[in-house]
Amino acid sequence: MYMLNLLTKSLKIIPVTLGTFLLVTSGVTATTTEIKIQKTKINTVSPEEALSVLKNRPQLKVPVSQDNIKQFRDTTFSDNMSQVTNISELQDVSPTDWAYEALRSLVERYGCIVGYPDRTFRGNYSASRNEFAAGLNSCLNTIERLLQENVAVLREDIEKLKRLSQEFEQELIALGARVSNLESRAAFLEDHQFSTTTKLKGEVLFTLSSAAGERALDFREQDLSNQGLLPAERRRIDDNATFGYRTRLFLSTSFSGKDLLRTRIQAGSIPNLKEFTGTEMTRLSHDAQQNGNAVVNKLYYRFPTGNFTTWVGAENLEINDIFDEGNPFLKSSGTGALSRFIRRDPLTMRGPEGIGGGFAFKFNDMFTLRGLYLSKDGNKPSLSNGLFNGNFTAGTQLAFKPIDSVSLNVHFLHSYFTSNDVNISSSTGSYVEKHFRSKSVKNKVGRGIGRDPFLGTPTIRDSYGANGNWRINNTFNLTGWVGYSLARAQGHDSSGVSRRGFGADYWSWMTALSAVDFFKDGAVLSVAGGSLPNSRRIDAIPGDLTVPDQDTPYIVEAQYKYPINDNILLTPGFYVILQPDGNNLNNSIWVGALRTSFLF
Repeated sequence: MYMLNLLTKSLKIIPVTLGTFLLVTSGVTATTTEIKIQKTKINTVSPEEALSVLKNRPQLKVPVSQDNIKQFRDTTFSDNMSQVTNISELQDVSPTDWAYEALRSLVERYGCIVGYPDRTFRGNYSASRNEFAAGLNSCLNTIERLLQENVAVLREDIEKLKRLSQEFEQELIALGARVSNLESRAAFLEDHQFSTTTKLKGEVLFTLSSAAGERALDFREQDLSNQGLLPAERRRIDDNATFGYRTRLFLSTSFSGKDLLRTRIQAGSIPNLKEFTGTEMTRLSHDAQQNGNAVVNKLYYRFPTGNFTTWVGAENLEINDIFDEGNPFLKSSGTGALSRFIRRDPLTMRGPEGIGGGFAFKFNDMFTLRGLYLSKDGNKPSLSNGLFNGNFTAGTQLAFKPIDSVSLNVHFLHSYFTSNDVNISSSTGSYVEKHFRSKSVKNKVGRGIGRDPFLGTPTIRDSYGANGNWRINNTFNLTGWVGYSLARAQGHDSSGVSRRGFGADYWSWMTALSAVDFFKDGAVLSVAGGSLPNSRRIDAIPGDLTVPDQDTPYIVEAQYKYPINDNILLTPGFYVILQPDGNNLNNSIWVGALRTSFLF
């Protein structure tokens, strides 16, 4: 009776395989012609007698397939082995053990286990006790089916099954529990899944930040300050620390398994530091001013066609969504650089964008050609707006990847800015907040040459640039870029003065060194620096206060990304702006930040 109960327990296990040593036979044909059964009738047990032992065996609830075999293997066992590669990995049941030989004889006689993917048994390998139990359970299933077909089974084989079931009782029970747990988990996921086509991910940022130093004054604004036209307190930075957040939800939908419909919803309250420092050069990479209102701030569809990949965007499709900006460890606003500038080149990787499309054509593993056309106000039919009549950017990029550790990209962008929306430096250059008039200063102060070198004139910007990345070894990564822009006035400024044909030159560059797995797996220490967009040549008319930058502004950033776990990332760091707004009379401005990223 004890053996009967023991066998009954073992036979309640659903047939599975661990994929490492034994695979369950899901389609064993219960015909006598396909089974190697000895022809002797000596020492056989009748089907009726044997089935009496199996009378309480329950029916299988789920048929075994290769898919659920893989799912079981991947989710239930910690050893996570796909196949046996080394005897030292499996030490529980060796080919010399009696149990091993007993099971092998059952396999050879009844064909109850197919074996490995190459359909071999590999009987010279050791097996873990869990693997062995899976194979034993498969043979129990097969022999039961044979008995139901009135096929006689050797009495010695029944005795082997009894003894094997007794010795591997605990493994069989554990195997059954794991299968039941897997079935429950699968059923729960099916009942509670978000969507069959859409994955939902999220990112929440908490940022503590503060700026220190004196408020930057453009040298044109400096003149006004020296004349007493600006109060002295305007120079002091309000250095009260601020604490803000940014939340993003990402909906990634695929209809074919290769395409992607990306929807991003954002809300945030992280301030734009230019309001406190007087310059856009101090902006955080992840500032967000939605005042807690959630908005859809990215919506595009990407799909492949042969060697082509096509993008179509209806909301905030960005240049870097299509072009490769390099900078793998610092390009993300949520987990990358703390400053806006260090993420990507503002002259060649930012501009009028939002609505439009692009493509990528992969010639081979080394070369890829990309192109795009993006409009800022493509959804507005009014004058000086629309898909082709407002602010737009058109460009192309050639990507070169000679080896896995090295990549190089060269690109060209042509951008057009309407008179009321000129932003040559992409909100990272010199900036004058307001316009001032006085008796001693006849001409109004412009909005800063970083943004608007021609005082409200429609402007074309042609940008040329290159970026590269070199994974030096498993620890160090070097990246950088250089960008040049030629701005050209296209008409009259806001005062009606013709500036057609006027031009201005802009330059920027950056380099960064990152140390990966620094003191902890997943941690990254990065040091970066470069020259923010600045112009040393700008055409003007006599009396203009819009003249080139007097000095070159620089930025240096240091940060340390420290993963608390797989879902929480802590990034303390700082950056300093040297000669803000291209004026050496401005003192350096320091920005410190502590960003906590929650990823789910």
